[in-house]
Amino acid sequence: MHRKYFGTDGIRGRVGQGVMTPEFVLKLGWAAGRVLCQQSHGLVLIGKDTRISGYMFESLLEAGLSAAGVHTRLLGPMPTPAIAYLTRTLRASAGIVISASHNPYHDNGVKFFNAEGTKLDDDIELAIELEMQKPLETVESNQLGKVERVYDAAGRYSEFCKHSVTATFSLHGLSMVIDCAHGATYSIAPKIFTELGAQVKTIGSAPNGTNINHACGAAYPSAIRQAVVGQQADLGIAIDGDGDRLLMVDSQGEIIDGDQLLFIIAMARHNQSINMGGVVGTHMSNLGLEHALTQNNIQFQRAAVGDRYVFEMMQKLDWRLGGESSGHIICLDKTTTGDAIISALQVLESLQEMQMTLSQAAKLMTKYPQTLINVSIKETTDVLRSARVQAAVQATEEELAEQGRVLLRASGTEPLIRVMVEGADSHQVQAAAERLADIVQQECA
Repeated sequence: MHRKYFGTDGIRGRVGQGVMTPEFVLKLGWAAGRVLCQQSHGLVLIGKDTRISGYMFESLLEAGLSAAGVHTRLLGPMPTPAIAYLTRTLRASAGIVISASHNPYHDNGVKFFNAEGTKLDDDIELAIELEMQKPLETVESNQLGKVERVYDAAGRYSEFCKHSVTATFSLHGLSMVIDCAHGATYSIAPKIFTELGAQVKTIGSAPNGTNINHACGAAYPSAIRQAVVGQQADLGIAIDGDGDRLLMVDSQGEIIDGDQLLFIIAMARHNQSINMGGVVGTHMSNLGLEHALTQNNIQFQRAAVGDRYVFEMMQKLDWRLGGESSGHIICLDKTTTGDAIISALQVLESLQEMQMTLSQAAKLMTKYPQTLINVSIKETTDVLRSARVQAAVQATEEELAEQGRVLLRASGTEPLIRVMVEGADSHQVQAAAERLADIVQQECA
């Protein structure tokens, strides 16, 4: 279903341009309050990451919600999955996150959780869009919503994360580096892993409003690789700006991506005969993940790219584990959405169960060479329907035969076409991806 405002991961844009203007955010708060809080004086939580525009958008959303007669509780800088958890535990009608995830600081966005801590249904999004088209009408003065700050939000969420592992789980003797991307986990993540016994060094933990995701975090793993090798740590954990996805590196600085982390968790649960149903990946998931799971008699299904679609397929199949190559992993037996801290803890507990290092466990899955090239486009360009592009894709698929895959898709958050080619021969894969990317670029000119 087409969405004028909502994408697969909320509403995003360059601050002050396009959809993310102050006027839009104010009215969005009002419209969301009217739709999400049907009862008088419902409650909505607002959390944010560390980008500087969060201060402005927090105030605007608060004002819009108040105008709709909705009470607000401010959580301050908190990981996205923390807002999902706190929305449930504080019995709020909805939770709002002000964040553009792994994007640069000059972008920002708004995403919503329902009372159960999951993404909004299509019909709720549509109702908010329809409300946005009406003139903003403020309730009577005695019906305006009130606001208060939640001062123990970080502590509540930290305890929730630590309770996602067994009571006997300990990280004593393990040294690690955590890259918080100068984002929402900068104060929470290091404390959690330290309290569980690890020797923790941190990078990317000094946010100033404009350095979030800048050459650090899950989107830029070179920083964590260098830090782990330089510190001679056992492993590294790199989290993105809003704390819902991660990558890890082993003691040699080798990157362990979301597919490998998902496989490690799945194998540990399989070995313990924990019923997870199967594993949901996406069309971007590496063929090596599919083959490794199948060889171990673990079912695997692909969903469309985006954590929302992974979650929807998991619900449909009643499976408990799913994720994306980017490191967005959902453990539905632990929480309701992707959570970098909880996912990292699940990986570490799996390693202890398997009695393996991160490097050893990652080698249980053989990845196919994969090349991903991002091609900048105009937002109105419908290049994927180009006859020339479609013919090039077909020719590449015939060239790869049964030993590879081709995927072209539009980014859900940026004006990009992502060109992915995967196969057994790395040179063939690289050449094919570059050839397809050139054709897409030419068609966009």
